[in-house]
Amino acid sequence: MFGKFLNYFSTDIGIDLGTANTLVYVRDHGIVLREPSVVAIQAGSNHVLAVGEEAKRMLGRTPGSIQAIRPMKDGVIADFEITEAMLRYFIQKVYKPRYGVKPRVVVAVPSGITEVEKRAVKDSAEHAGARNPVFLIEEPMAAAIGVGLPVQEPAGNMIVDIGGGTTEVAIISLAGIVLSRSVRVAGDELDEAIVQYMKRAYNLDIGPRMSEDIKIKIGSAYPLEQELTMEVKGRDLVAGLPKTLTVTSEEIREALQEPITTIVESIRITLERCPAELAADLVDRGIMMAGGGSLIRGINSLISEETGLPVHIADDPLSAVANGTGVVLQELGFLEKLARNNTA
Repeated sequence: MFGKFLNYFSTDIGIDLGTANTLVYVRDHGIVLREPSVVAIQAGSNHVLAVGEEAKRMLGRTPGSIQAIRPMKDGVIADFEITEAMLRYFIQKVYKPRYGVKPRVVVAVPSGITEVEKRAVKDSAEHAGARNPVFLIEEPMAAAIGVGLPVQEPAGNMIVDIGGGTTEVAIISLAGIVLSRSVRVAGDELDEAIVQYMKRAYNLDIGPRMSEDIKIKIGSAYPLEQELTMEVKGRDLVAGLPKTLTVTSEEIREALQEPITTIVESIRITLERCPAELAADLVDRGIMMAGGGSLIRGINSLISEETGLPVHIADDPLSAVANGTGVVLQELGFLEKLARNNTA
């Protein structure tokens, strides 16, 4: 049921444990797994039936005997046992133990999570088969490394990582985070804003998959040169029957305005608190964007207009954090620093 296992032999694994998707980086092989953070279980028990892509196809379409759930919420573990089962599946899919050796694992986590939430991530990874200790790296640092920012230089680098559950904003210098801000407004909230708009404007109930599809196909944060339209299918809340209608990108931009404004405001607050010398660096270097949310049309133009800084989108924004964990696995100095943070 779970498909073909990959079974790489490297003992170093980096994991971007995201609210929407989990990416796994295996040293010397790159990103080898990219699947939704979704688990299907038998209702009334924690018996796992499917994980990842197969489980996501079941979202909103399961009979009463099956539950398709997302065990991560706002970038942190909402269901410990299911997250552990999901991690075990992903680790076993890419790693074949030799002589009982467990893999060394680096997991990227939001910068704003608590010590209790960090402990939950470590424990889940260890119970899923990772070697002790499990190394944690803050997502904005991993994203900055993954997109190739010169984080070790004595100069300001700004990264904005809009993921599924959190938006991470950070200013980095000398391999450390000088300022960071983590807000639990990101891709999921954008999807929910579209769901609520369709209910208000059209009395149309749509599912999370349709909402995400709308966001990807016609979502925007800034006026487009040529506005787009899309056919939307859902259930009429008045008649109770299936219904199809057409929406425009202008409407969806209006629906997304509130969560996007929150994201822009978090960037402005971080910049207002930035030390003068690092702020001067950002005038030339600008802001680098990563994460799936950076692919919303025109969001770079909106942020540039609001901050007065150049805004760049990473070449592969969806892989930035996972690639960053991979670089860290090959840098002994970074691992030693993470080890010190783990015991601090």
